[in-house]
Amino acid sequence: MPGKLIRRVLPIRKGFRSSEAASFVAQLDDLTRRLFEDMKGATSAELAWQPKRGHNTMGMLLVHLALVEAYWVHFAEHGDYALEKLDRILGIGGDDDGIPLPEQGRPPAKLRGRTLTYYRTLLKRARASVTSGCKKFSPAGLNRQHVRVRKDGTRVEMDVRWILYHVVEHFSGHYGQLLLMRHQYRDRRR
Repeated sequence: MPGKLIRRVLPIRKGFRSSEAASFVAQLDDLTRRLFEDMKGATSAELAWQPKRGHNTMGMLLVHLALVEAYWVHFAEHGDYALEKLDRILGIGGDDDGIPLPEQGRPPAKLRGRTLTYYRTLLKRARASVTSGCKKFSPAGLNRQHVRVRKDGTRVEMDVRWILYHVVEHFSGHYGQLLLMRHQYRDRRR
């Protein structure tokens, strides 16, 4: 008797000029679906829990994920990196995640009492912006170069393809951090 079949398929949406950009959005969509399955049942108290003063909360990280993907894809599309555009895209400002906190810092007050639904809605808004931007990228457009100047004056040159990769890389890293924090939250009183 054959064993159970588990099928893994990454659904690619239509309407993109570049199949590579469509794949990028599909990867983010799948990671987000899996993240919220793993976050199921997280309470407002859990999302606001701070392991230690100066450390991120799960809510802060979820806001950070939305800000970063909206920011970077906007940068990839337009070549500017003005943080004030995030308020128009997401309804929150570029610093509203509170990251990085000062050494003894507390989470932003505006995140107090927020539910998982709030964070899911925020990520949906970010993803709508990301999807809209990615639909415009042509295959050749993924090679377009942008230069970002850091605060210390260092110039970083990157192509659109690398920016899209970086958004998936960034999301994945914080996804792992969120899972670890859920374990820490559950084990905090043992």
